[in-house]
Amino acid sequence: MRGSVRRAVRIQRTAEDVWAFIGDPTRLHEWFPGITATTVDGTSRVITTGMGLPMPEEILTDDQIARRFQYKLLLPVVKEHVSTLDVHDLGDGTCLATYAADADPAAMALIIGGAAGNALENAKRMLENGEPH
Repeated sequence: MRGSVRRAVRIQRTAEDVWAFIGDPTRLHEWFPGITATTVDGTSRVITTGMGLPMPEEILTDDQIARRFQYKLLLPVVKEHVSTLDVHDLGDGTCLATYAADADPAAMALIIGGAAGNALENAKRMLENGEPH
């Protein structure tokens, strides 16, 4: 069974500032708790969890104009998966960052969506406190 989870936060920084940080596929480990390393090679990305587990991904979309990043997990236990990160300019110097996870099995969407919600809150704190430097 397929599951779908979406998380969103409003960030008191410009969409350009936020996208430069969270939209960069090589910087995921800087703002996503539980991820300790990120390696990108073309359309392949490997994230490493805090437990040392490498998780291979395929980058599907990296649209700098639309500020959209999409990827899928390449794990045997995941039948189907797409996660989408968007940063929307709200026209007042702030933006809305959203992270959606769609997956089969549905439990993966819940796991990724829960972690992504925490990660967006972490990025919000960092960016609104003047980080990253």
